[in-house]
Amino acid sequence: MKNILVPTDFSDNCEKAAKLAIEIASLFNSEIHFLHQLHTPVDWVKLDKEKEGNYPDTQAAIGNAKNKLSVLNKEAEHKGLKARTILQFVSDDEAILEHSRNFHHDFIVTGSKGVEKGFLKQFLGSNAQQIIRKTRVPILVVKGDEITFPFKKIAFVSDFKEDISNAFENAEEIAKKCNAKIHLLNINTTSDFNSVENGLQPIKHFLTHFPKLENYAMHVYNESNVLSGIEKFEDSIDVDLIVMYTHSRKGLSSIFSKSIAESVTNHSKKPVMTVHL
Repeated sequence: MKNILVPTDFSDNCEKAAKLAIEIASLFNSEIHFLHQLHTPVDWVKLDKEKEGNYPDTQAAIGNAKNKLSVLNKEAEHKGLKARTILQFVSDDEAILEHSRNFHHDFIVTGSKGVEKGFLKQFLGSNAQQIIRKTRVPILVVKGDEITFPFKKIAFVSDFKEDISNAFENAEEIAKKCNAKIHLLNINTTSDFNSVENGLQPIKHFLTHFPKLENYAMHVYNESNVLSGIEKFEDSIDVDLIVMYTHSRKGLSSIFSKSIAESVTNHSKKPVMTVHL
C-alpha cells in the first residue's frame, strides 16, 4: 500500500473517508492523492482565460473545490505524508480509473451514504458491477457508522471454495499493521445444506495456507443469502471493517459473485473493502 487515491465530493462521508485514508497512509507510510471531479458547462480546460468570467458560478465552484482540496493536502502533509491534489473537469468513473492506472495507485478510499446518494452513486452506484470488475486495486468504501482506527476487528467473508489467498493477504496485511483480529466468516445459504461443522471445514483447509496466522476466529452462519448473514454477523460482533472479494470470471457458480460485493457495499454501515482477485 504505497500510493492511495481518495476520490471525494466533500460530503460528510467522503470527508470521513479522507481522514481515514490519511490515517491509513500514515500507518503504511504511503503517498496520498485527493481527487475531485467537477462538471462544467463548457470544456474548461480549453476555455480561453478571458472567457472564464462568463461563468461566475463555475469559477466559484472551482475556487471552493481548490480550497477544500488544499485543506486535505495540508492535513496529509501535517502528518508528514507526500500528498497531491487533482481537480478533474469531468464527472466520469472511467476518468477516475484511468487516473488511478496512470498514477499506479494500489489502494482507493472513498465515502458514500449508499447507492442512491453521495459519491457512491457516481463511483459505485448503478455502475457498481462494472466499476468493481474493472478496478484492479482494493477499494475501501466508508459509510455512516463511526470509524474505529486502527481497526481491531476485521471480518473476511468468503465461502472458501476457491483460491482467495490474494484477497486474504490484503486483509492480513492491514490486520498486522493494526494488530487486529481477523474473523473468517462463511455463510451457508439454503443452496448449501451444510451443517455448521461442514461450514468450518473449508475455512480450516484454507488456513493451512497461512500457518503463521494467530489472531483469528472462525464463524459459520446459516442464512438464506450472504447479505442477511453479514448483517446478522455485524449485529453479533461489532466489526470495524468488512473485507470481500470479486472477480470477472464468467459462469462462476460461487455465491460470492460481483453483485454480492456491490450489495454488501451498498447496504452495510461499516467500512467495506472489496478486493479484485
